[in-house]
Amino acid sequence: MSFALLLASCASTSQQQNAARSSGSIAGTWVTVQRGDTLGEMAKQADVPLLRLQRFNPGVKSRGLAVGQRILVPYGTERAPSGGPYRYQIRSGDTFSKVARHFGTTSNAIIAANSQVNPSSLAIGQLVNVPLKQSTGKSRAVVASSRKSVTLPNPGPLPKTNSNWSWPLEDYNITRRFGKDSRGTLQPMLLSTSKGATAKAINDGEVRFADSMRQLGQVVIVHHDDNLQSVYANCKTLRVNSGANVKRGTPLCDVDVNERGQTELLFDMRHGGKPVDPSRLLQ
Repeated sequence: MSFALLLASCASTSQQQNAARSSGSIAGTWVTVQRGDTLGEMAKQADVPLLRLQRFNPGVKSRGLAVGQRILVPYGTERAPSGGPYRYQIRSGDTFSKVARHFGTTSNAIIAANSQVNPSSLAIGQLVNVPLKQSTGKSRAVVASSRKSVTLPNPGPLPKTNSNWSWPLEDYNITRRFGKDSRGTLQPMLLSTSKGATAKAINDGEVRFADSMRQLGQVVIVHHDDNLQSVYANCKTLRVNSGANVKRGTPLCDVDVNERGQTELLFDMRHGGKPVDPSRLLQ
């Protein structure tokens, strides 16, 4: 988009917001804070409770609004009970990942709370449940402790029919092979590639996770037949959403540059949740 078109687009958006404000129809819109704005006045103009407006904007301080800050104004049909889940109405351009980021939860949690909804074909106006993420340190510690204590069952030998799967990158070098490091810690495979490269699905499957993970950047996890999973981490831009069905070669994400200035994809494979050497399956 040219600079002139960008300015025209911004002016159009501003005019639409001003028109919405003058007509009193700001419910369901994103409002850009102007000088003198308060959440109380926005709630009154949208005819929604102030507490609901506050809960629909987690992290926003009522007395610290900044000019240019964007506020999500709920529809009258949307709800935000203190314990969750929120009842949220899908807007234009929404994805579960985008909604999850705004409310501080995960797209997987939203998918689990809406089993009847296809994440790849969200409809504007559709109502979905948005569960709240556990926020207390105690709850996180309990979850972490329970995960550490879980012992995955032995999935058995790899199915002999699964072989000659494609590699996730067309142009790559193996920077680190799958295996244990000098300390005995099992490490996933690292693949270096050219800047701007796109990681692709190694075989048909379903995207079960497409979101950010701490220390791993954006991550895509695809589940395949025979209890196999492929993991693509250190992504810059996601090309798919959780719940999408993908074919072999479907673009999943653009690979990011790491702290050493190298474009590297962290690639892992699992069988029944247990790490396996990708070279046993890839052609």
